[in-house]
Amino acid sequence: MSRAALLVLADGRFPAGGHAHSGGAEAAVKAGRIRGAASLADFCRGRLHTAGSVAAALSAAAALGIDPVALDRAADARTPSPALRVAARKLGRQLMRAARATWPSAELDALAREFPKGAHQPVVLGLAARAAGIGPVDAAYCAAYESVSGPATATVRLLSLDPFDATGVLARLAPEVDRVVDRAVDAARRVVDEGADALPAGSAPLLEIGAEAHAAWPVRLFAS
Repeated sequence: MSRAALLVLADGRFPAGGHAHSGGAEAAVKAGRIRGAASLADFCRGRLHTAGSVAAALSAAAALGIDPVALDRAADARTPSPALRVAARKLGRQLMRAARATWPSAELDALAREFPKGAHQPVVLGLAARAAGIGPVDAAYCAAYESVSGPATATVRLLSLDPFDATGVLARLAPEVDRVVDRAVDAARRVVDEGADALPAGSAPLLEIGAEAHAAWPVRLFAS
């Protein structure tokens, strides 16, 4: 396994398109659910244990070599909001472009042919990790951390939140990220024998509702 490749994949400067998405933070800010560091922590914690947990397990399963087409169907089933499904596939398409250019792989090529408009981003992330020689644990860490770092970064722009405060939120969530990753990787390993039903399916109704409202805004700073 290449630790250096992990740093490349997890780097916020990797051209995967995540900077254009707030992970639901923009809608939450407008609704008054994020007002500062404390409410950002609550939002990120909720996102980590729902959407983040699902994404981490999907990424770990893809890194293990589970059929990515089946995993994409599982991701669709766990994403009720059409707006979030569109956003996940846009992010997946952009990540696919970056990953294929960085770590050429027959598996990535096959998934790109299967989903020319984009597979779900966590599935692409796991397959990119596999192409880079990164294992399921680190793939899950990438997905779980991304689920909270995106909203934290976006809130700095949306609220002019002190970047030190936003980073402090992420640091204090680190033990919970560890626990989410442990459970996600265990679920991913069980998919081999039990199928995709072994994957977590934590729901976040306010994220789904907020995404649908956000998609209809005439003016917005972030794509999702």
